[in-house]
Amino acid sequence: MDIHDYNTQDIIKKYNFRCSKSLGQNFLVDETVLNDIVEGAQVTKDDLVIEIGPGVGSLTAALLKKAKKVISIELDDELIPILEAELGDQENFTLIHNDALKVNFQELIGEEKNVKLVANLPYYVTTPIIIKLLKENYKFTSLTIMIQKEVAERLNAEPSCKEYGAITLLVQYYCNTNIITMVSPESFIPRPRIDSVVIRLDRLEEPKVKVNDEELMFKIIRNSFNMRRKTLWNGTKFLGVEKEALLGAYEKAKIDPKRRGETLSLEEFATLTDRIIEVK
Repeated sequence: MDIHDYNTQDIIKKYNFRCSKSLGQNFLVDETVLNDIVEGAQVTKDDLVIEIGPGVGSLTAALLKKAKKVISIELDDELIPILEAELGDQENFTLIHNDALKVNFQELIGEEKNVKLVANLPYYVTTPIIIKLLKENYKFTSLTIMIQKEVAERLNAEPSCKEYGAITLLVQYYCNTNIITMVSPESFIPRPRIDSVVIRLDRLEEPKVKVNDEELMFKIIRNSFNMRRKTLWNGTKFLGVEKEALLGAYEKAKIDPKRRGETLSLEEFATLTDRIIEVK
């Protein structure tokens, strides 16, 4: 097929494909949004694009027109022959049949310097994919992803609001966030019950804050948000530090232990972590 004529609804009809509820499949049919994703991802002829969840290949076809190479990772057995038949003749296209949560992305990236990730994922795997990509420290430039509006609001949140949480701090430690566009349910088949957002996470060359023990900081963050209604003090008692020493760490960090974790900035969590390390 000429990728310039690629049409989601035509492909679905051609293969009589039925979306899987268990896999959370909703296919994007709005050409404007497809173009917004490609433009928002800032794809150029210098880029290797790794696409997670190509579906029937509509976004893939749009990416192939712009990128040096596109590697698409698809889990659904029934979509593989469709993608191979429709896009397999494109010289800059590679298809991988696998679960993205099990893929070693570094093997795909290799020595490439300009690597952009694009994903239109089922909502139930969005957070695990983001965590994997960030914590396994793959060298990509950006991740442009279509996600549930509420999740996008969490990734882009500020302290002291209900959307602010552990995933906010993880993303903002590694990335700058940029909202690209809002997407209504009418842009998909079948229509989901919620609004979506396309957001780009630009990977920072260095994490946003310096901290002496990254793993410990995120343990403190997770524990603080797991006990969201309790004070920050309750979120750090698990460390087993003597009470007076822990109070001293709070004092040196200039952070009131009666505050809730949701009021702390990333910088404050880093400072508190470093002061706790000093007294452990």
